[in-house]
Amino acid sequence: MPSSTLVLRRITVLSGGVGGARFIQGLLHGLRTGVVPGASAATEVTVVANTADDWWIHGLKVCPDLDTVMYTLGDGIDVERGWGRRDETWSAKTELEAYGVEPTWFGLGDRDIATHLVRTQMLEAGFTLSQVTEALCRRWQPGVRLLPMTDDRVETHVAIADADSPSGRRVVHFQEYWVRLRASVPAEAVVVVGQDAAVPAPGVLDAITDADLVVLPPSNPVVSVGTILGVPGVRDAVRSTPAPVVGLSPIVGGSHVHGMAAQMLTSIGVEVGAGAVGAHYGARSSGGVLDAWLVDERDAEQVPALEAAGLRAAAVPLMMDGPDATAAMAAAAVSLAAGDTA
Repeated sequence: MPSSTLVLRRITVLSGGVGGARFIQGLLHGLRTGVVPGASAATEVTVVANTADDWWIHGLKVCPDLDTVMYTLGDGIDVERGWGRRDETWSAKTELEAYGVEPTWFGLGDRDIATHLVRTQMLEAGFTLSQVTEALCRRWQPGVRLLPMTDDRVETHVAIADADSPSGRRVVHFQEYWVRLRASVPAEAVVVVGQDAAVPAPGVLDAITDADLVVLPPSNPVVSVGTILGVPGVRDAVRSTPAPVVGLSPIVGGSHVHGMAAQMLTSIGVEVGAGAVGAHYGARSSGGVLDAWLVDERDAEQVPALEAAGLRAAAVPLMMDGPDATAAMAAAAVSLAAGDTA
């Protein structure tokens, strides 16, 4: 459709943690500065966040991706790390280690603990994760409606080789794979426990079907966006929404920019490439979830194959080097979704 007919009153983003949060931050900057075509500062943004990275530690419910989005957009993130609170201290972590309490490889900062205490107390009092997230956002004022993908317990586990195990492999929680092992060993399989029985959180399906644009940001396609799409009903909603659906590649020049997309893609047999990830998501015209796929200019040679697969595709700079650069990425994604050249 021509861009003049794409009026963006509501945008929905399916987001993981660091990459998704930084993209949304740039998108909001673009809305405020008028860079994003068809949109304005009044455009409403809903973020459906991955919760399959969640886990319980020291009796506390920790939601890394929800918190990263909330802290980033609420100006409380540690920018250098990309996660956790700015000006953090670690006294509680040190004391727990002194007591010999495991796991010592996963640290909760003193300021960050307050969020997990509030969340855990509310959950134990009977509130849903959606209600808890809304309450936490009243403090942070992220400028978006932040929704967990589900209120149900869903956790990603990773199978890795283990010579001491009778089966030759063992399964670890995603956080152990990422934080303790630093994704340094091959992932043989990804197992998302509880996903098949999960129900989309209130508002999630409506946010997708009522949107004027749905965006898959440069988040991990397997354990961030992939787990959101894996919640029963979400993929169907994305396939059937009347809104255009556009994605931005997390792979630039044959490698991930941040995180472990390469390891996760390898575990499911997908080539680590911008074009391969676009093909993995697939075109809606052939049963996939995308109308358009934006790749970095270093991957411009992959555009013709993407177009042959039924996707509108274009190549632009995709490094999120600051608010203006990221806003330009968002603007290019909107233009491509609208049928213009990016």
